[in-house]
Amino acid sequence: MGTATETKTVAGEISQQNNKGKIVEFLWWLKKQNRSKLTIDCYSWALHKVVEKGAELEEPESVKDVLAKYNFGDQTKRAIIIAYTTFLKMNGKQWQRPKINITRKLPFIPLEREIDDLIAGSGKKPATFLQLLKETGMRAGEGIRIKWTDIDTQRNIITLNEPEKNGNPRIFKVSPKLLSMIERLPKNSQKIFNCTYTSLKTSLRLAKKRIARNLNNPRLLKITFHTLRHWKATMEYHKTKDVMHVKELLGHRKLDTTLMYIQIAETLFQHEPDAFTIKVAKTQEEITAHLQVGFEWVGEKDGLVFLRKRK
Repeated sequence: MGTATETKTVAGEISQQNNKGKIVEFLWWLKKQNRSKLTIDCYSWALHKVVEKGAELEEPESVKDVLAKYNFGDQTKRAIIIAYTTFLKMNGKQWQRPKINITRKLPFIPLEREIDDLIAGSGKKPATFLQLLKETGMRAGEGIRIKWTDIDTQRNIITLNEPEKNGNPRIFKVSPKLLSMIERLPKNSQKIFNCTYTSLKTSLRLAKKRIARNLNNPRLLKITFHTLRHWKATMEYHKTKDVMHVKELLGHRKLDTTLMYIQIAETLFQHEPDAFTIKVAKTQEEITAHLQVGFEWVGEKDGLVFLRKRK
């Protein structure tokens, strides 16, 4: 190896070490800013991505060159731009952010059977995590924060007191199946899922490839943790026709964020007839009792009050 080549190689190694050191410094800064573990993991992944492609973190034009040169997806570019903008903010700097146009698309809504196939074929911990997201519609970052003390096994309840994105705290009624899956996990930490979001995401990616191949169903490859949130919201709106209920379930601050699930549910289930449970009440006490559990007044005939609730 010639002297010039050796010098270039050493310089490249030093540059890589410098960049990695700056990323470590940045991640510690984020932790001190009380940013979530999920955010820190995502920012770390994004910056390592551009550094691996040869970007110099102290040179914004270098980062722009990498974004232009390599065929990153729009969402990956967006993640890199957000992470690098925050990195520059830590250093008291700014940059001319590259423009990126992301076309908003309606989310993929799998069949319940496809979600269950993925859960059945996954390892114990990722399967439990998927079941949790399926039943509650939590964000993945919220699910990974759940602690053993948030579980009420007597009343089948899970409480979420650490929501993301300034969302609202929520409480969920869950199935005995989910609680049984949770109980089989090791209790070696305050948190139920004593691992990183990245490790769970990697487990999901590997499981999807294997199960999609075994079942000859490439649709499984499109399922992400966030897909289960979209699925839950769509199913809940179809079941209740109550967009405010869905808004509260998801912890949304604004109703606008929830409204897309009306379109999705009405498109998916447009040919399915609505099914109701019918109750007949004679007294004011009976009427009040039915209204308190979600029945709605339909009509009155021959002194009888008819009420219904969607199944």
